[in-house]
Amino acid sequence: MASGAADIEAFTMGDYDEALALWKATPGMGLSGADERESLSAFLERNPGLSFVARSEGKLVGTALCGTDGRRGFLYHLAVRPDLRGRGLGGELARSCLSALAARGVGKCHLFVLADNAIGAAFWKKEGWKLRDDLLTFSKET
Repeated sequence: MASGAADIEAFTMGDYDEALALWKATPGMGLSGADERESLSAFLERNPGLSFVARSEGKLVGTALCGTDGRRGFLYHLAVRPDLRGRGLGGELARSCLSALAARGVGKCHLFVLADNAIGAAFWKKEGWKLRDDLLTFSKET
């Protein structure tokens, strides 16, 4: 699939180094041990065909990680290189994930945005995602 400035392709571990560099350069992106090579490889293996990258002239310019627990989808690390933002590429990546989830019979997707990531929150609102203020998120290291 193509999106004007870039081609949308399945995310593979061959994309890892470029993706990690993009994530590290993206303000508001929360990274953790779950983003290390081994953990991400396991994530992609459990969720084949749900995550995507955008490439322009052979270079990675956008990412979207997506997974499912079988009943709900979860979208993570949607990022687009700053000079290509505002052209619909982020929306195209998100729609690619949603289409892949729908093809598996998963009809709802959630995502997390750090509270201080105003740019991310504005993007998702513009894309038609609804802010849930009736849920609390709890986390615990295993």
